[in-house]
Amino acid sequence: MISGTTEIVVIVGEPIRQVKSPQNFNHWFESRSQDTAMIAMDLASECAEAFTSVARGWRNLRGVVVTVPHKQAFAKLCDALTPRAEALGAANVVRRDADGTLTGDMVDGFGFLGAARAHGFSSPGRRALIIGAGGVGSAIAFALCEAGIAQLRLMDVNADRLKALSTMLQGHFPNVEIMSNCDSLATLDLVVNATPIGMATTSNSTSAADLPLPRSLLDTLPASALVADVVTSPDITPLLATAEAKGCRIQRGAEMAKAQLEFLGGFMGVMPAVDPEALLQAAAGSANS
Repeated sequence: MISGTTEIVVIVGEPIRQVKSPQNFNHWFESRSQDTAMIAMDLASECAEAFTSVARGWRNLRGVVVTVPHKQAFAKLCDALTPRAEALGAANVVRRDADGTLTGDMVDGFGFLGAARAHGFSSPGRRALIIGAGGVGSAIAFALCEAGIAQLRLMDVNADRLKALSTMLQGHFPNVEIMSNCDSLATLDLVVNATPIGMATTSNSTSAADLPLPRSLLDTLPASALVADVVTSPDITPLLATAEAKGCRIQRGAEMAKAQLEFLGGFMGVMPAVDPEALLQAAAGSANS
């Protein structure tokens, strides 16, 4: 039960009804009788700056989890960023310190890596495609490169955003082959939809608009690939349904959300601190074991 002593964490997005974090966080708090609660806020984009101003003076606020479309905006509004968030120009978690200072980090990629490892995927030497060069797509791309991916293909409808991400990754990871095109999926080990395409649809949708790739390209998808979606509602998106029908392993958006819980909570100080670098070392080391 929320009371006057309860410490609050907030998740902000637009829309917000599809998120799974409140259930995950509040179950964790309740199971440990911790006087902390997460609330969801459907925050209008034009109010992001006003929200951060209020957050600095919100004394029982421990932090904010940031989802679409606010990740880039919150990175600009924070007082400080981790090197990872600064490189990506996006933040998906913000810690409020006792003096009101807001510090942002980007841990979407760690949630993705944790979920992918549960499906037997290891990055070193692998080839991947990420559809979407926005906040979450950039974070996943960065984490895969940190974990030793060999080749990374990127796609996005926004050419400037795609070029910016490709250039940034090439600068940070010169040993990774970064490509801004994909005419076949046949040689890929991993395909990731990091766009909202497929959100609030049904898995049996036959509309091409609900798929992030043309059907002709999806026809080249190998059964050996892991196919992942960041969309959390529906649980099985049209992309995942298509991949599952082809015999692929699939990774649901909710799996990524659950896997990054400890990184989000640890950064905000409402859960035990974790070391994201340990996950990267484990992901990179799995190929050598």
